[in-house]
Amino acid sequence: MRFEKNVGLVLEGGGMRCVFTSGVLDYFMDHDIEFSYAVSVSAGACNGLSYMSHQRGRAKLSNIDMLEKYKYIGLKYVWSQRSIFDRNFMYDTMTHEILPFDFDACFSNPCLFEMVTTNARTGKACYLSEDHVPVRLIDIVKASSCLPFVSSIVHVDGIPMLDGGIVDSIPVERAIKTGHDFNVVVLTRNRGYRASDKDFRIPKIIYSEYPRLRMVLSHMNEYYNRQLEMIERMEDEGKVLVIRPQLPIVVDRLESDVVKLTSLYHEGYAEAGRVMSEFLKKRKVEEHKD
Repeated sequence: MRFEKNVGLVLEGGGMRCVFTSGVLDYFMDHDIEFSYAVSVSAGACNGLSYMSHQRGRAKLSNIDMLEKYKYIGLKYVWSQRSIFDRNFMYDTMTHEILPFDFDACFSNPCLFEMVTTNARTGKACYLSEDHVPVRLIDIVKASSCLPFVSSIVHVDGIPMLDGGIVDSIPVERAIKTGHDFNVVVLTRNRGYRASDKDFRIPKIIYSEYPRLRMVLSHMNEYYNRQLEMIERMEDEGKVLVIRPQLPIVVDRLESDVVKLTSLYHEGYAEAGRVMSEFLKKRKVEEHKD
């Protein structure tokens, strides 16, 4: 089933919570659910690429099985690679050797796939795509997943960039601006969740070269909570179809517990099936009335 051209797919980030998204996207692939446009952030972009290349199960393997075997998250990488993640393993060894990414299949997919980054100079969101050059594609997803404070800045096209979730965690407004007035939104938090941490002013000693970046970092939770409120309002108005965990989840952004991760993956798969079944039934009823 390919959705109409005015329907977009929006993938939130969330670190290891995005194994929920892996389950959702595997359900989509199992049932041939496709879109003409998708926009994704951070770990959502990582998972979304395997959806773009039609490599069913690859995101689960990379997020759960490979994490258990290779332990690619840890403070030791901050000293060796200036990142909380083993970037060499994630974006080189795993991508090209252990779980080869099918660049040809990804680039031949007619879906326009955008990934959100944050421009460190301007503090604004950038929406980037690539359908020809493998190295640039990897640079974009690496930048989109570049967590502030614990990962060094990534340059794309000579521009310093970090995680897109800093300024646009749930890019549904971007999807609307590109002509998609109805969107399927995959979230990694339950309805009603709000970030409880208080924003604080980032000291000038941090990211001293990028004052606009410091400014947006000082309002991250405010931006995120505002987007969550907007999504819930749009959901109530029937403008988006949301697939999300139903209960508060116990998986942290940097979770390494394989049991928890596997459970969340299966929850994503099941929730996608439930939501899509209800949506299609409702649509058939409406079509019958017409």
